[in-house]
Amino acid sequence: MTAVQVAAGWSVVAAALIVIGAAVAAGALDAAVDPRSRTVSLSARLLRPVWETSRLLLAQRRATTAADGLLASAGSVLPLLIALAMVAVVPLGDRVVAAPTVGLVWFNAMDVVLWIAWWLAGWGPNSVHPLVGGYRFLAQALAYELPLMFALTAPAVAAGSLSVPDIVTAQQQVWFVAQMPIAAAVFIGAVAAFSLWGPFAHPAGTDIAGGVLAEQPGPARLLVRLGQYALLVVGSAMAVALFFGGGAGPVLAPWAWTVIKTAVILAALVWLRHRIPVWRPEKLMRTAWLVVLPVTLLQLLAVSILTVAGAAA
Repeated sequence: MTAVQVAAGWSVVAAALIVIGAAVAAGALDAAVDPRSRTVSLSARLLRPVWETSRLLLAQRRATTAADGLLASAGSVLPLLIALAMVAVVPLGDRVVAAPTVGLVWFNAMDVVLWIAWWLAGWGPNSVHPLVGGYRFLAQALAYELPLMFALTAPAVAAGSLSVPDIVTAQQQVWFVAQMPIAAAVFIGAVAAFSLWGPFAHPAGTDIAGGVLAEQPGPARLLVRLGQYALLVVGSAMAVALFFGGGAGPVLAPWAWTVIKTAVILAALVWLRHRIPVWRPEKLMRTAWLVVLPVTLLQLLAVSILTVAGAAA
């Protein structure tokens, strides 16, 4: 094994540890800002993830008739694995685990694989409530995926590249969020949607006993929760790279600016979770197809015209 291969291996390990550590921190922040815990001390709220982790690890295993254990287990572990696969193309300052020329396509492909993950989490237990949750996610995915794809296309068109580091470099003068705010908002909303977060948590709704989480045993549910937070972390970091200049900023090192910007977006997503009502899939789909998709296409058209005009000049 060459030194380059060893270094690449350690980069993968370091990226995974950073994502998992940030996911745990996001869970603690979520507990701290939860308005349902206002009567509890801040220290107790910050320690709640520890007690919740212990409870889930020791919880009695649930079993359903004729469940497909392999598919259910895959649905539990895949969200975390997909988040770790996504982070491979997300720059931390001027460093990135992998910089393929089609890094943006890789990120979007991993998002599509999430369709399989959440569907398996609903299908595998062979139970009504998880199955309903799985179908709800498919409806939700049909609503957010096309706007997300066009939102991802906008920075790629402006930078003239599908490489994430190239997109970051193209923002040296002006961050893309100033040129394409609609695309940035759509992307951040899609991050919440593929993480089953906030207004997009209907597939795991309380009205169906937790939906895709309803029949998950304790350790598996813990993995799913960790996967959700990891997806939020990676999605926030990708938003920084695509729309907020990556590691650009004064005084501090590029990696520090990436961390700060990611933390701000992540904190906003966590804070908004309990303050925006959950949208039903039919309402979400109607809004996505009749409002969000058209304005995202208009945003992409405007970016394309400005890019061509700038190249011609």
